[in-house]
Amino acid sequence: MAEEAVKTASKSELAYEWLRERIARHEYGPGYRLVLAEIAGALDMSVVPVREAIRRLEAERLVTFERNVGARVAMVDQNEYVHAMQTLGVVEGVATALSAPGLTEEDIAKARRVNERMIALLDHFDAHEFTALNQQFHSLLFECCPNPQILELVHQGWTRLSGLRDSTFAFVPDRAHRSVEEHEEILRLISEKADPLDIEFAARNHRWATMQAFLDARERANR
Repeated sequence: MAEEAVKTASKSELAYEWLRERIARHEYGPGYRLVLAEIAGALDMSVVPVREAIRRLEAERLVTFERNVGARVAMVDQNEYVHAMQTLGVVEGVATALSAPGLTEEDIAKARRVNERMIALLDHFDAHEFTALNQQFHSLLFECCPNPQILELVHQGWTRLSGLRDSTFAFVPDRAHRSVEEHEEILRLISEKADPLDIEFAARNHRWATMQAFLDARERANR
């Protein structure tokens, strides 16, 4: 009996990681119905560990359960999005400021090259590629953070946002132009060894400006 429970737990973990990855990649987008039998068949297991995996995802608010419908990938909730962006703005701002002294000229040059690739996308905009490059750009600036707890919070924030929506830039593509300009300003501050608070505020306000652009666009769409 104990061995069977261990096997079920192991399979549940496998199903959890499998589902979470597809939600993060938006292969299973908001509203997607999660059919237990289909998932179990794809993973060659019973529905029991799949059900346990879905319960974990529901606890993380990545999945919702509706009576007579079943499990679905959670829809974008405006309040959750705002809370996630506000939190990420704060912790990423601090992480970037703490990372700044440890960044080399080559690190800054790498970030600048990524931003140049983002600029090159503006004329033929691809929101998904732009978003991937955006994460790469910011990672180059905050991964040197010497405080592992703050860095963990930043990683959690990015993961949470990936579960909430595909890309803010897909919804507000005009924001991309201003975003790359703000990237250059952050790089300038780091290069010039500006006051850490100035770097922190620039990184935080950059994140919050993206959030505000999303809210403004959503308000216009609902009029």
